[in-house]
Amino acid sequence: MSPIAQAIPTQPAIARRAVFPFTAIVGQEEMKLALLLNVIDPKIGGVMIMGDRGTGKSTTIRALADLLPEIEVVADDPFNSHPSDPELMSDVVRDRASRGETLPLMQRKVQMIDLPLGATEDRVCGTIDIEKALSEGVKAFEPGLLAKANRGILYVDEVNLLDDHLVDVLLDSAASGWNTVEREGISIRHPARFVLVGSGNPEEGELRPQLLDRFGMHAEIRTVKEPALRVKIVEERSGFDQNPKTYLEQHETEQQALQQKLIDAQNLLPSVNLDYEMRVQISQVCSELDVDGLRGDIVTNRAAKAIAALEGRTEVTLDDISRVITLCLRHRLRKDPLESIDSGYKVQKVFSSVFGVEMPTEG
Repeated sequence: MSPIAQAIPTQPAIARRAVFPFTAIVGQEEMKLALLLNVIDPKIGGVMIMGDRGTGKSTTIRALADLLPEIEVVADDPFNSHPSDPELMSDVVRDRASRGETLPLMQRKVQMIDLPLGATEDRVCGTIDIEKALSEGVKAFEPGLLAKANRGILYVDEVNLLDDHLVDVLLDSAASGWNTVEREGISIRHPARFVLVGSGNPEEGELRPQLLDRFGMHAEIRTVKEPALRVKIVEERSGFDQNPKTYLEQHETEQQALQQKLIDAQNLLPSVNLDYEMRVQISQVCSELDVDGLRGDIVTNRAAKAIAALEGRTEVTLDDISRVITLCLRHRLRKDPLESIDSGYKVQKVFSSVFGVEMPTEG
């Protein structure tokens, strides 16, 4: 049973900075799809976006966070605790709920937390005040960025330049949904369930394969070459910059429709079925590509169900698998330095062979 919750009115709206609308972003379909699927099912495990500079990576991720509906949180809790789901509650809130205490609630926009490159582990995970703990006998904890990111999006730009140890910490928290801080025999943990989005430019170096494999999906984006499309992108951006309020009003209906579509997809997801034979074929593709471990199989299954839910269906189709399998597997292939074949092409080739379909033509 959820505790009796006392709803308090949403705080007066502070004038927020205008954010470019998600539905107005031209092109970059692969990146947009990967982000939407992770919002529908955060257990997919996040997205790594690799691409050229100036291709709208940060703009798209901010637009996604702005698109998402407000969530209900416990008002006086620093971890954005869910009022009724124990998996998304801090230990303190769970204790209060178990005692039947009335929890003050409020609506809050989904947080998008930027992790700066120079961040220390204390800044990311939080710190324990040992002096206060020893002198007053209380667990004095200063929350870090992982606490703020709970039930939101954690964005790491240039993740390939981040210290490997910090990337490990982020991926462990994203996978387990919890962050644990231990110091001098004192241990504190809190929920850290977030969609992890990393971006980077391949010219500045790749992530180690062990870390890359931990990201659920890998989207590759390129600078648009077609002149007419480039002009459209520039015009859309200019229109927004000149008059953000009017521009946002023009896209309000589309934004609300997509927001509702995401909510419906989240509700439908538990009912989506993936045929056993298709699951066997997905695993066969992973096996033939010599993918290490079973993460590739699990993520592809989850992503295929998420895309079916996004389109309002309860049965996964062959086309669903075709659209997500490259995103889920391309970064898990063993790389031969002498091989020039694109990893996405290799995934599609094996997929076509196993599922008995024609190779999709390059569009």
